[in-house]
Amino acid sequence: MARAIRKPRVREVPLSVIKDDLSRFLHEAETQAIVITRHGKPAGVLVGFESEDDWFDYRLENDPRFLRRIDEARVSVRAGRAARLEDLDSE
Repeated sequence: MARAIRKPRVREVPLSVIKDDLSRFLHEAETQAIVITRHGKPAGVLVGFESEDDWFDYRLENDPRFLRRIDEARVSVRAGRAARLEDLDSE
């Protein structure tokens, strides 16, 4: 089962600190998102991946084609054009 990539905890770190020790912050980003700030304002987010599965999940969650298909499927379900699993033939 795929794990969610987005982590609930977020840490803010100035860019000047990140660039001095990027490797350490990449490692930390495996367990929590790190918001990179510039002059005290959010400038970007550093996201780490514990495994290749995490990288795959992240790409899928951010793929516009995949997201569009999910939206289309939801519209079909709401319109009653979806099949229930119980109704599918299991031959």
